[in-house]
Amino acid sequence: MFIPNLLSAESGSERIVRARIVIVEDEPDLRDAVAEYLGASGYDVATAESAAAARDLLEAQSFHLAILDIAMPGEDGLSLGRWMRSKMPIGIIYATAAGTALDRIVGLELGADDYIVKPYELREVLARVRSVLRRVPEPTEPQKAKAETSGGRRSVSFGAFHADLDGRLVTGANGAVIDMAKSEFDVLEVFLTRANRLLTRAAISEAIGFVEDAESSRAVDIRIMRLRKKIEADPANPKFLRTVRGEGYIFSLPAGENN
Repeated sequence: MFIPNLLSAESGSERIVRARIVIVEDEPDLRDAVAEYLGASGYDVATAESAAAARDLLEAQSFHLAILDIAMPGEDGLSLGRWMRSKMPIGIIYATAAGTALDRIVGLELGADDYIVKPYELREVLARVRSVLRRVPEPTEPQKAKAETSGGRRSVSFGAFHADLDGRLVTGANGAVIDMAKSEFDVLEVFLTRANRLLTRAAISEAIGFVEDAESSRAVDIRIMRLRKKIEADPANPKFLRTVRGEGYIFSLPAGENN
């Protein structure tokens, strides 16, 4: 099933985004209802009834966002999400049954951008889709970025690392690209644009589009843990991303390093 482009209900100064979304869900009524609702809200929507069908779709075309049911027959959503993360930059929202907190935590640890609990309202799905899409670059953005000049681009250097905030790319020693999930880069960008300032979990959650609650605080901690493993020589004794016990986090950046 494929829902064609429709005019978005969004108006005003906000840019209308013709984002491409794939819904992977084994319940046909729910799958079709979500696809129809998101299609009517201005998105290109494709659906798949299984992980295998989703893999075929993703091999043929690119998507901005995937909504993955975790508990599917055969390959589950968590496994499919891991495969997606290894192949492409894409936003991921996991759909999980009520009460399965372990699935939500595992999903966040694997790099999910958000999760939604079944049964859910279609308006909630749309709100979460919009929140994640605000943080997802166009699939072709890295190629376009290479053709641009460096003039006016936002970039920050810290230690041996260099972050191109507009190109959403981090390089390390000798220019090696650091493999970083979109959710990890989102958190890094929050810290780099607010360096040397104490940030509470609530402030970080708000900056990346989460509603502050116990689950989102846990999600922030998980992203910071993963980020430290990639930018800190000793994650247990971080040089850059330090914990201020009982208050939050601070990213230490010597004056003059940011461009």
